[in-house]
Amino acid sequence: MSSTSGLIPDAAPGHDAYRHGAPALATLRDYIQLLKPRVMSLVVFSGLVGIVTAPVDMHPLLSFVTLLCIALSAGGAAAINMWYDRDIDAVMTRTQRRPIPRGVMDPDVALEFGGCMIFAATVIMALAIGWLAAGLLAFAALFYVLVYTMGLKRRTPQNIVIGGAAGAFPPMIAEAAATGHVGWHALVLFMIIFFWTPPHFWALALYRSDDYARAGVPMMPVVKGARRTKWEMLVYTLILLPLTLAPYWMQAAGLLYALGASVLGLGFVFCAVRVLRDTTDKSARQMFGYSILYLAALFGLMMVDVWLRPFFAGWLS
Repeated sequence: MSSTSGLIPDAAPGHDAYRHGAPALATLRDYIQLLKPRVMSLVVFSGLVGIVTAPVDMHPLLSFVTLLCIALSAGGAAAINMWYDRDIDAVMTRTQRRPIPRGVMDPDVALEFGGCMIFAATVIMALAIGWLAAGLLAFAALFYVLVYTMGLKRRTPQNIVIGGAAGAFPPMIAEAAATGHVGWHALVLFMIIFFWTPPHFWALALYRSDDYARAGVPMMPVVKGARRTKWEMLVYTLILLPLTLAPYWMQAAGLLYALGASVLGLGFVFCAVRVLRDTTDKSARQMFGYSILYLAALFGLMMVDVWLRPFFAGWLS
């Protein structure tokens, strides 16, 4: 058995395929892949939403520094995640082409690279922005690495529910950077991402369940079955529908956002109902794709609403 968990079988050939003393084979593209750029882009985008919707304006240079630190910290945490999960990454079809399982990168290099990025991001945030934002940034990275990656992922089907909180911190970090504190609006954004994460990842897990089962990762469809997972996905989308309207009721967003959020939320619920009724993987694949569009469009609407509100206020006055 693997030394990292009693749940995980020995990795397939390719685990720690890199041999110490071998020529460096990793390219710039491999280092970028180590940072999980698609995940990073969503994290940075949610941080941007936190800056734009904060109750005060933030200097463009400080906004850039804040987003840069969020990106560096998220990328560093992703690199450590790949270092720790290199055994199961070698087993799963979806992750076998990552740099470490391919044997082009020394695992220790990935660990050091990730740790340096998190450290640098935290120090820069503390010196340039403030200690509260830096503390939240460090906490989010450590939560992802220690709580989710090392503590939950291989032990419980609730791994993504609890661990998903790490990806929900950027709006709070951004508001702390802009205002020096965390307000109710940032907490609502945190909750939106938190409740969006399970149906998003479980949609992926439904059509990748064989992959997770082979690697011994106790994702919800593997442990509780597809039917239970589909019902829980529906419940989360139903919770999200009124939750996404909270910014409107708090007067932090206007009618444009409320109407758009309602349409997007009903679409998410419709996707979950289709998944529940579908005996194939088709609807789960479609819901996974829609879930990404849903969150991006929801937050995009929120920012557009903020930008247009002064114009409509002047027009209506």
